[in-house]
This record gives sequence, structure tokens and C-alpha cells, in this order.
Amino acid sequence: MGELGLRGAIRGKVKRTTIADPAAKRPQDLVGRKFAPLAPDRLWVADFTYVSTWSGWVYVAFVIDAYARRIIGWRSSTTMTAKLVLDALEHAVWTRGREGRDVSGVVAHHDHGSQYTSVAYSERLAADGIRPSMGVVCSSYDNALAETINGLYKTELIKARGPWRSVDQVEVATAEWVDWFNHRRLYEYCGHMPPAEMEAAHYARQPEPATADSSK
Repeated sequence: MGELGLRGAIRGKVKRTTIADPAAKRPQDLVGRKFAPLAPDRLWVADFTYVSTWSGWVYVAFVIDAYARRIIGWRSSTTMTAKLVLDALEHAVWTRGREGRDVSGVVAHHDHGSQYTSVAYSERLAADGIRPSMGVVCSSYDNALAETINGLYKTELIKARGPWRSVDQVEVATAEWVDWFNHRRLYEYCGHMPPAEMEAAHYARQPEPATADSSK
């Protein structure tokens, strides 16, 4: 099609969100399109999408743990800056910290958007020992899991319940959807159970830590 100067038809509006910074340092791809880790907190994927509202564009960023596809961090904003993705990352770190989980060594995978190559984002990853990873430019397959979650979010919430009036309305509805998605939505990949339930089942299978025998 490219050689013939042809272009496929596109439904609806298309807005570009992945804009790379050519001067930024880019980490290697540590994932290789393999999105099925054997335990939680080995691979996180991140991306953000956009929502059209009566008051302008709203951008929503997600951080997903690849093991059970659980959304562990998210944020919304009227601008697609580094602060948006940084706040979503902070939320993910807080979520795991509240659960007593160690995030050091986690691989955080995302696209080449300038938000994810910013100094502030890179330094925040390093502060917690999280390893950055990026796929190939302009290849959605390299961040396919995050793209899938974005698609479910748009299909199950944004398109189903629009039109949207403001960022506040989107934010409240997103919080409700994330809670439903994590705790009540039956996900085929998880064996038709919610992501949070699949995570809980994983930890339930782990052996109890050894304790000292006080009688000795």
C-alpha cells in the first residue's frame, strides 16, 4: 500500500501520543514481546491514552503488572507531560509498598514517548531499583499488553458511557472502572478470574517463611 500511495480508512479521530525525544537516552528492550512473567512484580508495562471531553482532551496513564494484568497505578491529566506518567508510576510503587512488596529489580517496559525518557521519570525508576525497558520505535507489538489494556478501557468505559464532560468526570469513572477491572472483571488470561484474585492465588501457593523454634 505504501508503494502504491494507498492509505487505509480510519474510524474516528486519531491523536498521536507517542512522540519521541531524539536527544533522550533510550534503554534496551528487556522484554522481547514476552508478557507472561511467572510471578508479580517482575514486569510492569506502562502507557497512556486519551479521552475527548467537552472541555478538551484528557490523558490517562496506566501501569500494569504483567503477571495477572492487574492495574497497579494510574493517573489522569489535561496535559500529556512527564508528570502524568511519573504520577502513575508513583501510584504503582505506593500500591506495592502498601502490600509490603519489594519492587527492586522490576522491569518497567514502555514505548519511546518523551514522557518515559524524561530525566525525572528515569531518576524515579533508578531510586527504587526498577529497570527501564523500551521496545522498537513505531511498533505497537513491543508494548502490546499496555495497548490491550488501553483498548479495554476505551471499549468498556469511555466509548460505552460517553460523551464525557470534564477531566473530573473521567477521573471518577476511571477509578471505578479500575477497581471493577482488578477485583470483579473475569479475565480470560487469568483463568476467568479477576486479576487481583489471580495475584492472591499466586501468593497463597508460596511456602510460609521458616520461623525459629523457640524451644531450642
